[in-house]
Amino acid sequence: MATLKELAQKEELFSGGHRLCAGCGIPPIVRLILRSTSAGIVATTATGCLEVGTSIYPYTSWRIPWIHSAFENAASTISGVEAAYKALKRKGNVEKETKFIAFGGDGGTYDIGFQALSGALERGHSFLYVCYDNGAYMNTGIQRSSATPYGGNTTTSPAGEVVPGKQQWRKDLTRIVVAHNIQYVAQASPHNWSDLSKKTEKALKVDGPSFMNILSPCPLGWYTKSEDSMGLAKLAVDTCYWPLYEVDNGVLKVNYKPKEKKPVADWLKVQGRFKHLFKPGNEGILKEFQERVDEEWERLLERDGKHM
Repeated sequence: MATLKELAQKEELFSGGHRLCAGCGIPPIVRLILRSTSAGIVATTATGCLEVGTSIYPYTSWRIPWIHSAFENAASTISGVEAAYKALKRKGNVEKETKFIAFGGDGGTYDIGFQALSGALERGHSFLYVCYDNGAYMNTGIQRSSATPYGGNTTTSPAGEVVPGKQQWRKDLTRIVVAHNIQYVAQASPHNWSDLSKKTEKALKVDGPSFMNILSPCPLGWYTKSEDSMGLAKLAVDTCYWPLYEVDNGVLKVNYKPKEKKPVADWLKVQGRFKHLFKPGNEGILKEFQERVDEEWERLLERDGKHM
């Protein structure tokens, strides 16, 4: 794996000057991923924050061949590009090694784009799909997605006197992708650059599809300060709300085990989208949230080092 100094010296393929919010988790995710391979890269991006913030005509932040896909079909787009590349390579028209990456938010991955993603994984195209998970449809007004945490306040799951935020637990997309029996699946966080870079290198070496689900702090939708984003990402991992793990050739490995697992309330209470949970009467929701996080963490530990 490349050192931080080596990564910093690589050519910048994602330029500054974009319109993504201060403190957004997406830019450091994309920059590090693009720096984690020496091969050429072709990328596509589903409609969402990343697309809107980096490609307002006539400007672009992308210094690689890049395609804007519709909300629902980033995986289909990258599948077609990869298939065309293989055809050209068979004919001897292309020699350069090229990697293919699709980026999508949780709305365009967990929900609208899941059918296209599942199909591309089943067909076995060689590409990396990266989901930047900020927990809602942030680009269109902070509506709930199936990635929105239990109890989260969004414009379509508002916290009121009767209904205290979203009533459903977050869909475990990483486990769903693992069930497709592809070679490499991982969960990562932008605060841990070495883990994210190492996982990207592994994912891009796969001959077939790979998938990474990456937590992406959103000051706008989480109602937090921009400068706190990386600390919040770390706290999500230290509370085990967002465990760092990978499934490589069917074997699950937990990549980080906190020496002292912090209560999930520590992560929730610093986000405005959960402030209602700390009002009298909502203690049961916090208790249920902690129990679910504990249950999922124990499930991972039980499977650590084992075939799924």
